[in-house]
Amino acid sequence: MKNYDIIIIGGGPAGSTLARLLDKKLSVLLINYNEKVKPCGGLLAPDAQRVLARMNLTLQKEVLVDPQIFSVRIIDLETGFQRWYQRMYINLDRNKFDDWLLNMVSSNVEVINGRCVDINGGLVKYILSGKVNEVKGSIIVGADGANSIVRRKCFKPIQTRTYTAIQKWFFEDKINATPFYSCIFDSKTSDCCSWTISKDGYLIFGGAFPKHNSKKRYEKQREKLEKFGINLDKPIKTEECLVLRPRFTGSFVLGNDKTFLIGEAAGFISPSSLEGISSAFNSAIALSESLSKGSNVLKTYKRKTLKLRAWLALKNLKCPFMYNPFLRKIVMKSGIGSININ
Repeated sequence: MKNYDIIIIGGGPAGSTLARLLDKKLSVLLINYNEKVKPCGGLLAPDAQRVLARMNLTLQKEVLVDPQIFSVRIIDLETGFQRWYQRMYINLDRNKFDDWLLNMVSSNVEVINGRCVDINGGLVKYILSGKVNEVKGSIIVGADGANSIVRRKCFKPIQTRTYTAIQKWFFEDKINATPFYSCIFDSKTSDCCSWTISKDGYLIFGGAFPKHNSKKRYEKQREKLEKFGINLDKPIKTEECLVLRPRFTGSFVLGNDKTFLIGEAAGFISPSSLEGISSAFNSAIALSESLSKGSNVLKTYKRKTLKLRAWLALKNLKCPFMYNPFLRKIVMKSGIGSININ
């Protein structure tokens, strides 16, 4: 049985960033279960762009997709009202973006494309090519998203809201609409948001829905979009996953002396926009710096993520102006910050 200083479960932005930043003298195993089905609009928000700049990373053109869109179309399905607002997102191929980050990990990191199935202390079991394997790590890090097996096996259930994210892809040439990005609200089907995004000849429609009757809720929203000229028929693929939506500080789980969580596994995701890449980066940076101290790692990690946790918790104060129908109507009718689309 092989032993490692650190075993990272999950090779998304959080896990790959941590693996790249760890001390090169450490023996590190990264177990990456690459399903490539994460429902994600694939937009790089300004907060994530800022962290990439801090890490002195430049984005490669291979991860970009067409078109690059400079506005978001806000659609209120209940009132029929819509507005456009200028936004500076980068349109990505999310799978290629994750692969780009993973390819930058150091040579001391062993990467295995397996699926973790059990954790007991420092013992990790994973399946590779149909065979169960066992490894040991002095430190275990869960970077495996909202449905983290590390969190489920090692910690009490997280105190946060959970949703089913559903996303379907359609051929864009079948839709009579100019390529666009939109954020959709409809409190009758979900108290969270939905989205559409044009991407390399496809239009994606996805959203976060309460787990009860999530598929029916998705279809009801899809039907309502027809009133806005968005006719979505014959999807070519469907993606689903669990997504978290933190409330306040009790929605985060950081770890214990030998096991830590980063990214959405820890609950780090925006409750207003569901953007999580910037938090994945920031929590990975915080944990790498904490591990480099060698002692009181958890205490240091808590201190270094205090600002991040407070920032995400405070975003709940923004939510009523987005998700409360009455307040949203006032904001949208005011036209503050909006732009005119010809």
